[in-house]
Amino acid sequence: MYEIIANPEDYQIDHLINGTGNANIEISKEERDTWAGEIVNFSERLTEFAKRSKALATLLSSPETISATPASLKTLKIQLFMINDALTTAIEISDKLELDIIKK
Repeated sequence: MYEIIANPEDYQIDHLINGTGNANIEISKEERDTWAGEIVNFSERLTEFAKRSKALATLLSSPETISATPASLKTLKIQLFMINDALTTAIEISDKLELDIIKK
């Protein structure tokens, strides 16, 4: 048996949880299957992102000439920083969630 001990305050979402109570409930098989499917979707999207990232890295490291305006190059850099920040946040959240699902 596992228990999810995720504290909404740790995820800065406590204002969304107000009034839901603190008594443990058993999560139904249907709801677990639904969330398992969502997690598979996350995984598939990350796999697609990995493919696109490798393709972009291959293009940028190729001997092909690549030109850009200073604005488009700056835009590319900003978007890559935003992607990196989003991935860093996602990994931090998944690390927290992994610690918040404990075997009993």
